[in-house]
Amino acid sequence: MERFYIQDAGKFDGQTVTIKGWVYNKRSSGKIKFLIMRDGSGLMQCVLFKGECTEESFVEFEKLTQESAVEVTGKLRKEPRSMGGYEMGVQSVKTVSIAEPYPISLKDHGVEFLMENRHLWIRSQKQWATLRVRAEIIRAIQEFFDKQGFIRFDAPILTPSACEGTSTLFSTAYFDEKAFLTQSGQLYGETGAMAFGRIYVFGPTFRAEKSKTRKHLTEFWMVEPEVAFNDLNDNMTLGEQFIEHIVQSVLANRGAELKILERDLTKLESIKGPFPRISYDEALKVLEKRGVGIPWGEDFGAPHETALGEEFGKPVFVHHMPAQIKAFYFKQSDAVDGPGVTGNGKYALGCDLIAPDGYGEIIGGGQREESVDVLKRRIAEHGLKESDYSWYLDLRRYGSVPHSGFGLGLERTVAWMSGAEHVRETVPYPRMLQTLRP
Repeated sequence: MERFYIQDAGKFDGQTVTIKGWVYNKRSSGKIKFLIMRDGSGLMQCVLFKGECTEESFVEFEKLTQESAVEVTGKLRKEPRSMGGYEMGVQSVKTVSIAEPYPISLKDHGVEFLMENRHLWIRSQKQWATLRVRAEIIRAIQEFFDKQGFIRFDAPILTPSACEGTSTLFSTAYFDEKAFLTQSGQLYGETGAMAFGRIYVFGPTFRAEKSKTRKHLTEFWMVEPEVAFNDLNDNMTLGEQFIEHIVQSVLANRGAELKILERDLTKLESIKGPFPRISYDEALKVLEKRGVGIPWGEDFGAPHETALGEEFGKPVFVHHMPAQIKAFYFKQSDAVDGPGVTGNGKYALGCDLIAPDGYGEIIGGGQREESVDVLKRRIAEHGLKESDYSWYLDLRRYGSVPHSGFGLGLERTVAWMSGAEHVRETVPYPRMLQTLRP
């Protein structure tokens, strides 16, 4: 017999099935008893009527505590008022184990307490729904790139050098030398693009930033496509198509979870390309108009990203960023509308995608410098050792071509899609400045 899961109730209408799961809640109303069951795929109300189920089931019902494990057998029936549109008329209840008093009751708890009990907090409805949205986003990411003909290219976690600057590296002993936890798979992804044309790296990355904002984790997941012969505009087009696909997949497949999270679906339904594209210089004018202006050359903070999101009401690309705030590998240009130059241009051919509703940058990337001589000079200017990047420079020596790519932070994207207040809710076990356990 096929194993029954609550999410598949529509396929079993009118049939007798068994839910194998845990008690989420229970209540009594006279001779009727209600058992709310969860099995990991959803919730279902199970109704115990005198004469419809065994006497032993009523005895078992009284013993059950929140999170007790049980097997409940009964007949499914449509019930539009119940969660998921179905409920069960219980015939029997079999106890698997009785849970001790559960620390996370169905009431509000402080964040510190919930983080200490993260291993249990993930069973709560909003956390469960958020993590199912995360799983759908991961599925949609891989589906998009696989259908586009990209090859998944796995970059190492342990690296000998920095990608995004030396100040945010986690170091570790590596036999007789020092290694670092990767900040990004991008540099290795570029090698893949030269071998396969179009690749994506997808895995955990690490930043030793002492940040306490709602948008930062020290360990987070990034997906990083890289495409040979793509320029900056090609890169933004790819990002548009990518984000639209993810959003529409979540809407199509995780509607029930978004409802639990009370997400405003109209905001997500409007996320379709093309997205606005403005230069950094144009962005400064918008910020000035909105009363949060910054001097030329400074990077955006939370108030500035929020203001840009409010201005456009949908994701917006900001391109041609100041070269001084971007990494050594960005191609540069003297003008917003001009070609890249050989030398030190004022602008980096980079692009950041700012999400609406204050969720900030979810994509960062751009066109890479393809000249070996320029890249060697940039490495020196950034105080890096050329010998650490000899393999990376080889890409410019043997068949160099224009190429571009970007990185999308998974947790920020999940936060935006689900409406989470903090990125700690978007990953099973968040790692932050003072959070290493459980």
